[in-house]
Amino acid sequence: MFRKQPSKPQNRIDSLIGVGTRIEGNINFSGGLRVDGEVIGNVTAVSDEPSTLVLSEKARIEGEISVSHLVVNGEISGPVYVAEFLELQSRSRVKGDVHYNNLEMHLGAVVEGHLVHRSGESESKTVELKLATSKPAG
Repeated sequence: MFRKQPSKPQNRIDSLIGVGTRIEGNINFSGGLRVDGEVIGNVTAVSDEPSTLVLSEKARIEGEISVSHLVVNGEISGPVYVAEFLELQSRSRVKGDVHYNNLEMHLGAVVEGHLVHRSGESESKTVELKLATSKPAG
């Protein structure tokens, strides 16, 4: 009842970093981003908006990733923060801690780090319930 509804992953790709392209610097994006090349820097999606990052088997990212949906078939070196859904395909290689809510890991995927489950709700948003008191009849 109080849970935030999960957003749907982006079905379209708004931006593409092609094979043979190397970007040095941080990337901030919204919508869908596909990486077939190499990124040296952090990749962050605009917060409070659904986002999808797709890494092909030729892709390589060296830096922190923070998105709502992530599909990996390439290489990541750095911490990964996925708010909703993470799919690690068979050729994925991750060196760093992976923070996720929902995870699908295919046979052959490798994670060299900790898998840390994060629930959809923050502990600071808990609601304290109090017992109702009734007045004695009188």
